Amino acid sequence: MIDFLSDTVTMPTSAMREAMAQASVGDDCYGEDPTVNRLESLAARMVGKEASVFVSSGTLGNLTSILAQCPRGHKVILGDKSDLYSYEAGGLSVIGGIVMHPVKTECDGRLAIDQLRSALGVRSDYQCAPASVLALEDPHCQTGGRVLPLSYLRDVRELANQHGLSVHLDGARLFNASVASRTEPREITKYADSVTFCLSKSLAAPCGSMVCGNLPFTDSVRRYRKMLGGGMRQSGFLAAAGIVALETMVDRLRNDHVQAARLTQMLGEIPAVSLVSKVAETNMVFFSIKSPRLTNEQFLEQLLQRGVRMGLLGDNQIRAVTHYMIRPEDVDLTVQIIKTIMQGYM
Repeated sequence: MIDFLSDTVTMPTSAMREAMAQASVGDDCYGEDPTVNRLESLAARMVGKEASVFVSSGTLGNLTSILAQCPRGHKVILGDKSDLYSYEAGGLSVIGGIVMHPVKTECDGRLAIDQLRSALGVRSDYQCAPASVLALEDPHCQTGGRVLPLSYLRDVRELANQHGLSVHLDGARLFNASVASRTEPREITKYADSVTFCLSKSLAAPCGSMVCGNLPFTDSVRRYRKMLGGGMRQSGFLAAAGIVALETMVDRLRNDHVQAARLTQMLGEIPAVSLVSKVAETNMVFFSIKSPRLTNEQFLEQLLQRGVRMGLLGDNQIRAVTHYMIRPEDVDLTVQIIKTIMQGYM
């Protein structure tokens, strides 16, 4: 199987498996797991924050981050095509009693500053839920893995400062954004009060995410993590893989970006394929099939029958995600298979 479904389908590397087998562990709920402590120190340092917390998933990371900064009955302003709004089970509302106020997502992943300002409303109007958090996603998944410009992040920070708001950055694939923009992670995250990033997306760890911010914030996150059943005991076995991911898998992300760019270019030469974007900034390619006799779903079924897996995301678009298990020859073979399928529908 050539698996483009997501960068979460990867298997741990041999170095990760070895580190997991040899990890020194303790009870993390008491702060006694040395490998978790090492991972949290490394993660905080890499993104320029005071502290970090190891959590089981990006969803839990985003949820605890917002809970720690947004009181019940207040609102978080976020994109209508953000993972936080679309794919995290409505946890902010169900668990936190928090109002999610969606703002239109632009084609490059940005939320227009004037739209954000309009969504703030008037804090003195008791009829309205007051805003507490602005949430961004970088890189932005549903718009094709687009990277937010630093100048834009600075503008959002200034808006938040003017209105006494926190900025949360869902950086699930933060290091993809860093590599693509040739920018240190801390230069991206310095505009946010809280940051989450995944160890299991692009970096190939088996699971886990990091929540980063100052100490009072991470102390609150630990409390919510426990409340939500996310406290783990000898989780150093998993943290060991996360350390290897951060130490060995970041620089090689540029290879994934190269493969995504090659796939984009080659798909663009097939008349029956319509690319959402002609440029792949990170490791994602979105496209549709232009044929009255073949839907995107039917195309994916035929692709799967030939040993290639992709998926649908967002506005019924086909998504292909590159990762360390996708080789250049896999891209070449995939494009040849797509051409063969489409010959029958031209």
